[in-house]
Formats: sequence, C-alpha cells, structure tokens
Amino acid sequence: MRIISGFHKGRKLKVPSDKYTRPTTDQMKESLFNYLNNILDFDQMKVLDIYAGSGALGLESLSRGASEVHFVEMNFPVIKVLQENIELIRAEKQCRIFKMPALKFSALTEHDKYDLIFADPPFFKDDIHETAKNILKNGFLEDEGLFIIERSIQTEEKDVEAFQSKPIKRMGDSLIYQLSL
Repeated sequence: MRIISGFHKGRKLKVPSDKYTRPTTDQMKESLFNYLNNILDFDQMKVLDIYAGSGALGLESLSRGASEVHFVEMNFPVIKVLQENIELIRAEKQCRIFKMPALKFSALTEHDKYDLIFADPPFFKDDIHETAKNILKNGFLEDEGLFIIERSIQTEEKDVEAFQSKPIKRMGDSLIYQLSL
C-alpha cells in the first residue's frame, strides 16, 4: 500500500496484519480520490479517518494538502502500525489518534468539526449505522463537509436503509456512500 499523490507520493505504508483490518486497495483509493479531487480542494482541510486502520485515507488526504488529520482506532496492534505510518511521513504534529471505538467517539459532545470524514469499518460491522447517525446529529461535519463511507456490496440493502442514501460508486465488492448535512 502506498500514498498515491501529493507531497508524500510513492511512500509505502505499513499494513496491520490482523483479521479485523481490511485495507482499502490502492485502486479503490485512487478511484475515490480522483472523484473527491473533482468536487473539493484538500488544501487546509481538517479530516477525520474513523476505523482508521493503517491510516491510508487520512494520510492520503494529508499528502494532498489537508492541514490536520484525526484518526479513530481501537485495536492496539493496529494503532501501533498507524503511529509508525504517521512517523514514516513525519506528520506527528498534524495528526492525532483517538484510541477508542468509533461509536464511542461519535457520541462525544465536545469535539472538532471536520471538512471531510472517512469511515471504512470492517465490512460486516454494523455499528457504522449508529456511528454515522451520531456523526451527523452531533455536528462533527462542517456545513459544506463530506462524509464518505466504504462498505461491502453484501450489506447494501441495510446500508441504503440506514444511510438513507444509495452508493455513489461501486468497485469490486466495495460500495462508497456520500453523506452530507
């Protein structure tokens, strides 16, 4: 896995080796960021990467000009890899890791607001539905912000119902949803 574009283009990222982490493929990430580049400017954005894993989505945003990225991850061995990836691109001052479950984070009443939020939970982890509701209800997203969620095609029916939105993109077994205020 690598950073595709921007200041850190070509940097290889470490990938956690556990059964709970499903890294976004370079092909999916490139397709997603090509789409995002056409509708927003990463310059000085504040980004949140929930279910962060290796941090690939947040670090790609940072490489493209985001000023700050917050990560939410609860698995200690995965957090260790995430920290190593942040150090690899020397972005410690621009990054913050919240070591807690996404659902707990989304219930916080005191928090920052974000221009772009990524959620890439394990495909069959359904707490994303409640997490997404909390994110929108509790004001984590800036008025013009975007909330991007990656899910499996196998969960499409319940995801469409929960998100009240159809996927905007399909690639292989993955679907991308875009939520906003």
